[in-house]
Amino acid sequence: MSNNDLLSRISIEPNICFGKPGIRGHRIWVYLILDYLAGGAKIEEVLEAYLSIEREDVLACIAYGAEMAQDVFVELPLNNKKEASA
Repeated sequence: MSNNDLLSRISIEPNICFGKPGIRGHRIWVYLILDYLAGGAKIEEVLEAYLSIEREDVLACIAYGAEMAQDVFVELPLNNKKEASA
């Protein structure tokens, strides 16, 4: 499935989910799925938590996050600690 096909699974509707990006046809925000994954959840665990979505919906959330990261930069705190040498 191409990136464009995946991204077509994401919608932004002003009157649904406060206009935040969500999975088309569901009231599930993209960032909720990304938070699950960032917390270490596997795709299968996300699908168990949200029974109404498909694997491609989770991949669409990842694709949307990747697209957003191309244009938006978030300042991260500097890590002044020296890394342990191997």
